[in-house]
Amino acid sequence: MGRTLPLRAELRGLTPYGAPMLDVPVRLNVNENPYPPSEALVAYAAEAAADAVRGLNRYPDRDARALRCDLAAYLGHGLDESRVWAANGSNEIMLQLLQAFGGPGRTALSFAPTYSMYPEYARATATTWVTGRRDEDFGIERTHALEQVARHQPSVVLLASPNNPTGTALPLDLVTALHDSCDGIVVVDEAYAEFRRTGTPSSLTLLAHHPRLVVVRTMSKAFAFAGARLGYMAGAPDIISAVQVVRLPYHLSAVTQAVARVALAHAHELLAKVEAIRIDRDEITQWLRDQGLVVPDSDANFVLVGRFADRHAVWLGLLDRGVLVRETGPEGYLRVTVGTPDEMAAFRSAIVEVMG
Repeated sequence: MGRTLPLRAELRGLTPYGAPMLDVPVRLNVNENPYPPSEALVAYAAEAAADAVRGLNRYPDRDARALRCDLAAYLGHGLDESRVWAANGSNEIMLQLLQAFGGPGRTALSFAPTYSMYPEYARATATTWVTGRRDEDFGIERTHALEQVARHQPSVVLLASPNNPTGTALPLDLVTALHDSCDGIVVVDEAYAEFRRTGTPSSLTLLAHHPRLVVVRTMSKAFAFAGARLGYMAGAPDIISAVQVVRLPYHLSAVTQAVARVALAHAHELLAKVEAIRIDRDEITQWLRDQGLVVPDSDANFVLVGRFADRHAVWLGLLDRGVLVRETGPEGYLRVTVGTPDEMAAFRSAIVEVMG
């Protein structure tokens, strides 16, 4: 009889994270950009990838300096290479931050409902995970937030803005208050920032005067580069240096760096569909409200819709009609990615039938 594997106790019985990957006509469950790169951009990326492949006998630049310069130029706000870091998706960025600033005896704080991967990062780094609450409108009440900081003394505060799965954004004065009230780092996850509504500010504007603030972005959403796996962050140089201590050597392949640089060089083209997605998001929000459903204002490329007495039955009903959405977030709600006009028409038809 074999011995039991010496698996960490907190990992026993768990299954890997992941949304259902089902072969259906309309997939609106993982917040992808529905518009693929143009054939012209494909050709540019293929040429850059071919150049990288010619040198694959050598390790890539382990610090991705040219890519970080390009990312800094894209973000603006006076950033340079020393204040930007890149990794395999914003997931790896978050994990690296918790490896550097979390760990045994330390606490990460967030406010639920929020991105379901955050507690996974904490668990993977043996960081204590605690959550405060969000209000009925999914905002965060300032007094409650500051009470949570005072009680738990977190070394990391994680704030998704726009928040996943609710789509709601946070005011900058709350970010500032949290930064000034704790000794830890405050991480603002802006994965969906390019989709935010006019007038919704970015925490990038706070970086110059808030040394423990980190802003995380990704190329998976607005750039329609989810398959490239490129996330990045901006922060003070000492934070960037700390993360470099825990990163694996040569963590970004030469091909990834080359293709990401092509995408940044053609950012205007790749982001051209963002405004169309924002318009379609606002239209589906109003349409769902007209059906008597509850939809918070969204600054992302998805909407949270409810409240359903039996959301799983609605999810199954949509799936039966070839439309896959995400069963996540607060009870009674479903999350729907904004797809192409044809995909949104299929979703409208399906949900009318299901609610029939």
